[in-house]
Amino acid sequence: MELHQLEYFVAVAEEASFTRAAARVHVAQPGVSAQVRRLEAELGQQLLDRTGRSVRLTEVGQAVLPFARAALDAVEGARLTVDQLAGLVRGQVTVGMVSGCALPALAELLAGFRGRYPGVTITLTEDGSDRLTEQLRGGRLDLAVIGTADGPGTGLEAAVILDDELVAAVSPVDPLAARSGLTLAELAGQPLVSLPRGTGVRAALDAGCAAAGVAPRVVLEASALPMVARLAGLGLGVGILPASAAATTGPPAGPSPAAPAGPSPAALPPALHVLAVSPPLRSRLELAWNPSACGSPASRALIEYTRSFTADFGQGGT
Repeated sequence: MELHQLEYFVAVAEEASFTRAAARVHVAQPGVSAQVRRLEAELGQQLLDRTGRSVRLTEVGQAVLPFARAALDAVEGARLTVDQLAGLVRGQVTVGMVSGCALPALAELLAGFRGRYPGVTITLTEDGSDRLTEQLRGGRLDLAVIGTADGPGTGLEAAVILDDELVAAVSPVDPLAARSGLTLAELAGQPLVSLPRGTGVRAALDAGCAAAGVAPRVVLEASALPMVARLAGLGLGVGILPASAAATTGPPAGPSPAAPAGPSPAALPPALHVLAVSPPLRSRLELAWNPSACGSPASRALIEYTRSFTADFGQGGT
């Protein structure tokens, strides 16, 4: 029994097709078929039912599949351990982050990874969460910080690094500043300033409004939370922000004789009045990765390091 036979068998089982499995392992389809038949001959049992339009596992195949996967995982783990001990991990990893994200945890993760693997080059790219998710599934990203309302979806693993309630934010002179909260129905009737579709904040807003049977009236979209806060503070609409982002807005613009050294008050977002939203909405930031697309030693090292890093937060995978 050879490892590539197990690899081909697992690929055919997961793809339900010899043709797709061959494309996945970059081997001609007859070669994949021949190696799987040799594996079946060695085991003395048929592992795949080839009589239908798609390939299906036999009862024996279903029993063998977990062991085949475990054997391949063990070999990959051994290779990664040798690479780590020998300090031979080289290459490049590509990390995506949702536009406008300034998450300290990501910087800490990348700094720690680079310290352990100085031979690996890190490339950063920004995009919307939906497109980052697609790139993770397609193997074009090794890791991404994405915003979600309900997890990264099928085929990906993730660790939640920030789970925040959404609030409505208005200028202190807005008539709504006399209130402490809004219902979703009331919120939907207001002109809203929000992140665009494809972000976790917007997904949470849209999902919450849909569940309440209302449609949000978004009049302005901004690609970053500080701009959403600034536009809301200037009275251009009700800003939709994570509570933690709303809490970091600065004082109203204007000179202050006792102001400390640093950014001028005019460079800070205007002060905001924050209103609770009911029923509550929540948005999450997650570190997400595709466990089936980490082919290079550098990619595998990054995923293993991410697992360890996020375990320190006590989060685990979702």
